[in-house]
Amino acid sequence: MKLIDIVFQRNTPRWIIFFIDMGICLLSLILAYLVRFNFSIPKVEIAAFPLVFGIVLCIRAGSFYFSKTYQGIVKYTSSKDAQRIFIVISIGSIVYAVINCVFYYLINRTFPIPFSIIIIDYMATAFLMISLRVMFKALYLELTNPNKEKRSVIIFGAGESGIITKRTLDRDAGTKYKVLGFIDDDIKKQGKKLEGATIYSISRLNNLLQENDVSNLIISVQSLSPSKKQEIVDICLNYNTKVLNVPPVSNWINGELSFRQIKKVQIEELLEREPIQLSKENIQKQVSNKTILVTGAAGSIGSEIVRQIIRFNPKKIILLDQAESPLYEMEMELFDKYKQQSYEIVMGDIRNKERMENVFKTFQPEIVFHAAAYKHVPMMENNPSESIFTNVSGTKNLADLAVQYKAEKFVMVSTDKAVNPTNVMGASKRIAEIYAQSLGKNSNTKFITTRFGNVLGSNGSVIPRFRQQIENGGPITITDPNITRFFMTIPEACQLVLEAGAMGQGGEIFIFDMGESVKIIDLAKKMVKLSGLVLDKDIRIVFTGLRPGEKLYEELLADQENTVPTHHKQIMIAKVKEYDFEFISSSIHQLIELFDKQDNQVIVKKMKELVPEFKSNNSVYEKLD
Repeated sequence: MKLIDIVFQRNTPRWIIFFIDMGICLLSLILAYLVRFNFSIPKVEIAAFPLVFGIVLCIRAGSFYFSKTYQGIVKYTSSKDAQRIFIVISIGSIVYAVINCVFYYLINRTFPIPFSIIIIDYMATAFLMISLRVMFKALYLELTNPNKEKRSVIIFGAGESGIITKRTLDRDAGTKYKVLGFIDDDIKKQGKKLEGATIYSISRLNNLLQENDVSNLIISVQSLSPSKKQEIVDICLNYNTKVLNVPPVSNWINGELSFRQIKKVQIEELLEREPIQLSKENIQKQVSNKTILVTGAAGSIGSEIVRQIIRFNPKKIILLDQAESPLYEMEMELFDKYKQQSYEIVMGDIRNKERMENVFKTFQPEIVFHAAAYKHVPMMENNPSESIFTNVSGTKNLADLAVQYKAEKFVMVSTDKAVNPTNVMGASKRIAEIYAQSLGKNSNTKFITTRFGNVLGSNGSVIPRFRQQIENGGPITITDPNITRFFMTIPEACQLVLEAGAMGQGGEIFIFDMGESVKIIDLAKKMVKLSGLVLDKDIRIVFTGLRPGEKLYEELLADQENTVPTHHKQIMIAKVKEYDFEFISSSIHQLIELFDKQDNQVIVKKMKELVPEFKSNNSVYEKLD
């Protein structure tokens, strides 16, 4: 058996550690006498050795026994172990000083232990006990995994978080990683060393990755802009270097960072934009002390709207959804985080007008955020009657009741697929928009519509699907190599919904700045790289063709629409065609009545009459155009 296995792989018995510590105490005391008397100890001091050594060793032995300093695993010595040893040694030395005083004032007017000996012994004992443990740990880390076997890591950010990250690596993963250096934008720090590692400028990142085999780059900056993060990730992916992220300080466990908390950068982080600046005063004025109904409250958008609203202290939030399990999970989340807030969980289907009327009669909501809808394009293309029943009839029920029960505002969450729709889902949302805006012209309730594109991480969105396909080993399925989509994070979308709702005066259709459209194939390729896989070697991409009703690209404005800017640079108002309410009400009533016939062709034909710009794409309904 190798010596390293004997020494390191087995934990040293506690009694051996105890006697080694006692040996250190004995050595320290002898060293203290030698230093104090210039290596020539007087006979009178030697004569007092039995008493002095007896007192010192007994106190040390007792303090070690009761404090259990010998029970720590030496090869895993931590700063807390060193702190405990320091405290125990300090207490022991204070006891010596007290005994000295007792001897002097109560017994024979002499100090059995010179105070200089106590001080030197204290420093020597603390130094030797702590340093020997640290040396043993360093030796263990080196011998069990020499530097040549360690993977190099670069830390982006040489601030407080960067230092903590390095110490976390040294403490939790020192056997696997060594920090090659830091990257920092601060010119004053560049070229200097931090805990033994050089600080470089970001311009040196390419060279560092090219000249060294760097396994990971850890982003430790707590407030890095999305564009800068994107730049760093792009550089690293060119060298097959994984990018990890230190979580926000608020997520650290008991204020201490753990190596397990340092996670891979997710694709969602690279699609984020600069934080939205909200007009919190306007939102506060709108929702504070108000009763608010949120439909689809267990869904991706509805649940986030609830999380955003609840911070502004509404009088009560009614969470309405027909999905039992997700709604229960939302209830548990609110119970854990917002016990002091007033909220009501309501199971109900927006298509059931009697049930909805009971909700409005019971709670008298002043503001309605309507996020409940069917949204999957292929599903609705194959089930037009359900699309009409939920997206049109359900919206009509809520809108009518909002007017009947004198709600102040009705904020409808729509979609970019309602613009020049090529599918049943988008057309159904456009019809719902038309009804809400037409109804608003004849009522005191302010009807406001918000449109935006795909949201990252929503149920059924492309990113969770790609992630699952990657985890399963592929292939990744994409409908078309040229397909593009707009993306927005769920919190960003919901913040803009609140902002638009607050500024809306009724009748507006607000559209959001979705940024640049993203090619889905580029998104998939980047996700593969972020997973540490090689495209066409570890995993492949397969093109399946556009699904029924699917567009190659999405639009936010119809051809004949234009926009008017608002005070918020990311929110615009779309100027849309206005409809006569009586005509629309009658036409929609006829459309909803077609549900009972369950004839898809007839239903879609009626939808096209209502929305002339609805031109089917890659669908059986193209013949109706």
